[in-house]
Amino acid sequence: MKKISYLVIVLLSLIACEGDRGPQGLDGGVLLGNVYEINRDLLPQNNYSTVFEFPLDIEVFESDVVLVYLLEEVINDEGAGPASVWTPLPQSFFFDDGNQVVYTYNHTYFDAKIFLDGNVNLDTVPDEYVFNKTFRIAIIPAEYAENNPNLNSYESVMQSMPDGKIIKID
Repeated sequence: MKKISYLVIVLLSLIACEGDRGPQGLDGGVLLGNVYEINRDLLPQNNYSTVFEFPLDIEVFESDVVLVYLLEEVINDEGAGPASVWTPLPQSFFFDDGNQVVYTYNHTYFDAKIFLDGNVNLDTVPDEYVFNKTFRIAIIPAEYAENNPNLNSYESVMQSMPDGKIIKID
């Protein structure tokens, strides 16, 4: 009988234990994702590309979704101030002569490579397509991505992360 009483006491104490609650997952309505902002030049010596290595303090799984957005322009809304226009990659830009350049990317679980491609000699592309480009890289948990049909909308992704912060990387 003493053994049963001891077992009941141990079980009740384990059930009653309290401590800091861990991070909430999808069931709690909070998305654990990360968004990083980088500003880079896509230089010829790097094959018109840049590589962003994910910080070591986050864990990215092979199954997670990595999305990249290009800051296409900033418009001035007279009532609300400046508004950034974020475009999901890949994104094509067409020239008057019919040629095009494409911003695109690929990724692993440890980095994202963003690069310029197209049917034109990239050495002849105007500087505005190569220098001072701002990108946001969103790392989305796979479970969330499966249930969210609107991952191409930057606004939708950001609204799903109410406590999400943009981490600017120099």
